[in-house]
Amino acid sequence: GRPKGVQISHRALINFLTTMAVRPGFTEHDTLLAVTTLSFDIAGLELHLPLLCGGTVHVASRDAVVDGPALLRLVGSSGATVLQATPSTYRLLLASGWGPTPGLRTLVGGEAVPAEIAVALRERSDEAWNMYGPTETTIWSTCHRFDDGPVLIGTPIGNTRTYVLDDRLAPVPVGVAGELWIGGDSVALGYLGRPDLTAERFVSDPFVGGDARMYRTGDLVRRRPDGVLDYLSRLDTQVKVHGFRIELGEIEAVLGQHPQVTQGVVAAVGEGADARLVGYLVADGEAPSTVELRRYLGETLPAYMVPVQFVVLEQFPLTNNGKVDRLRLPAPDAARPDLAESYVAPRSPLEEELCAMWVEVLEIERVGIEDGFFELGGHSLKAVQIASRIQSTYGMELPLRVLFESPTVAILADVIRSQMMSDEADSDDLAALLDEIEAQ
Repeated sequence: GRPKGVQISHRALINFLTTMAVRPGFTEHDTLLAVTTLSFDIAGLELHLPLLCGGTVHVASRDAVVDGPALLRLVGSSGATVLQATPSTYRLLLASGWGPTPGLRTLVGGEAVPAEIAVALRERSDEAWNMYGPTETTIWSTCHRFDDGPVLIGTPIGNTRTYVLDDRLAPVPVGVAGELWIGGDSVALGYLGRPDLTAERFVSDPFVGGDARMYRTGDLVRRRPDGVLDYLSRLDTQVKVHGFRIELGEIEAVLGQHPQVTQGVVAAVGEGADARLVGYLVADGEAPSTVELRRYLGETLPAYMVPVQFVVLEQFPLTNNGKVDRLRLPAPDAARPDLAESYVAPRSPLEEELCAMWVEVLEIERVGIEDGFFELGGHSLKAVQIASRIQSTYGMELPLRVLFESPTVAILADVIRSQMMSDEADSDDLAALLDEIEAQ
């Protein structure tokens, strides 16, 4: 899609940082482990807040961030007292055996937080905070410390106003669902070079007047009697999958341009770590294969926006007013018939064992040695599970990046064989050295 450059003022960023220093809190005695890529706005907290407060920032490497065991070791060795990450990253840590860490404060955000993640963070850190906010209002706009109750997005940070409004921009009563609008000092200037889009999302704040503006989030929320906000859902087709905010319409626009596709719809299926993008299409004649469709979309879209599976329909289910009824789209077939023609059977016991691992972890009926791990619905958390099984079965620890670089059973089997041969050679060399020492 076309990127939206959000124009953030220094004033807005300073307001955000000085507020974060108070709640959730950061001092010169804290160390923050920075795990977020610079292209994600929440990295602004990780890099600027420690320096503003005189604290310490420990920047994790790209390899460590996607490797659960490596990241877990880094949490301990860095002496981190603050860790900010998405639910997906915390799932990596949990899958790697993360236990209680005294002295650690955890911040989680970037996507809706499942209840089990909230409980896990509360049990493993001194404080656990849910952070909410779009880039357009400067990173985080509300926060809430997890307690024994439901997962809430909390109350506004300093100099920030939150409104729960109906379609006419009138406030709704407490407990009634409405769209969340955000005003205050952290509202962005707008989108760079996009005056039309800026005018659509940023409007004058009628509750303050003057030059004050507020931003339309597109999120459905309700305000509880105590003033705390409860997030409900999105109002549009924007979704969050593994920490990435995705406009489904952008994918559908590219899918519809394929010469063999008459109409295309994309949906997010599953929740949390099991969430994945699925494409639905009506074909003009013979339907293109999954491999062809992923290749075609990958020429225009980033990898995280390419569906892992496609379902071909004769026609889409429609609502009474003629729109596609997304709620009636059929569930994707776990048997993956789209891969049947390209299936290549295992050729060795090692490949058979690896195929069996993939079948169990990916929860599908069959895996061929040339099938792509990520095309089958795999993601980083499932890759951690594969790595754990390889370690327990073969006694070798493979960095997670090896699984990303070896996306098929055939390639991964070759890597494991090479590692086994190397280990055997090292063992033989050591035995020879010991024999020589004994002889002397």
